[in-house]
Amino acid sequence: MYLRSLHLGDFRSWASLDLELTPGVTVFAGPNGNGKTNIVEAVGYLAHLSSHRVSGDAALIREGCDSARVSATAVNHGRELTAHLVINARGSNKAAVNRTSLRNQRGLAGIVRTTMFAPEDLALVRGEPEQRRHFLDQVVAARYPRLAGVRADYDKVLRQRNALLKSASSPVAVADTLDVWDAQLAHLGGEIMSARVQVVHDLAPHVEESYARLAPGSRPALISYTSTVDAELADVGVDPGGTYLVDPDVAEAVLLSRLAQRRNAEVERGTTLTGPHRDDLQLILGTQPAKGFASHGESWSFALTLRLASHRMQRADGTEPLVILDDVFAELDRARRRALVDLAGEAEQVLITAAVDEDIPADLREIAQIHAVRAHMTDDGRVSELDPADD
Repeated sequence: MYLRSLHLGDFRSWASLDLELTPGVTVFAGPNGNGKTNIVEAVGYLAHLSSHRVSGDAALIREGCDSARVSATAVNHGRELTAHLVINARGSNKAAVNRTSLRNQRGLAGIVRTTMFAPEDLALVRGEPEQRRHFLDQVVAARYPRLAGVRADYDKVLRQRNALLKSASSPVAVADTLDVWDAQLAHLGGEIMSARVQVVHDLAPHVEESYARLAPGSRPALISYTSTVDAELADVGVDPGGTYLVDPDVAEAVLLSRLAQRRNAEVERGTTLTGPHRDDLQLILGTQPAKGFASHGESWSFALTLRLASHRMQRADGTEPLVILDDVFAELDRARRRALVDLAGEAEQVLITAAVDEDIPADLREIAQIHAVRAHMTDDGRVSELDPADD
């Protein structure tokens, strides 16, 4: 798929932007703080209904305004759909497809699909398991949209169960109620774990190949899934970190058994110790964990590889998203920049931001449409605009 047009109104530093796009590579170039990332952030918001930079919507609305508007026309296998979103400072957001209003913004899911790499993704390698779980769940939801709702239901059950554990005076006092929550948590958790293991299984060869192309001659990049019930799964002949897949019913049964075994410890600590909310995606370079052993350049390349690999997997599934690379070249040497240009060139559409003109590889200039982004002060604040000379 690709975006044919993008409109922004009072989004971040953009009072107004109307942009026509084509398949291929588009680069937004300009100094930091001028509004380049705001463009791709808006596209990412339409795809994921959240920002990769902030947790709330208020920061997305231009100072002094009550709402922001984002619209994009996506072309997917010849079919055009236009997603409209009004982001409100107060109250719920409003969404529409073409001229039809939607009950809520979740109805926009799937119209715009993106794979985005941003500097914040370094946390996928160097950060805590939470970041890697979030990455996995994004890829799972893109492949199996129903699982986004399963994950939301799981989080609700988890919060209710944790509240009960914190208030429990003893395991016996809450046994009957915990049995109910355990059944729900295990059922939902089994579906999540099974889908994650499937995705890791299918993503792994793309990770290995993409990293080898991005950093030829480097140690191989490997991924595996590790869970709080690995030992129990091994007892029934399943290795989630290996080549075997996990049936949802098997995962549910194992989770339910483990929850029962750890009930006393969970009541004592007031929290749920078993489930996919405590699992992790293991990243390995050669024979060592990437976290703690990879150099800065290797960590950056591995994080970028995870995004590129997820794009390649989705393309193989027949649902190719557009690729967004936010400020990616600054941390790559010349050879890896060239390799990235080759990898990115395989996508139907790529949006790239670059702060320093010299960071844009020469071979990328030959195939890309480049827009210069600048900002200036007005009476109502700082406003970004595209330089007409570079449109």
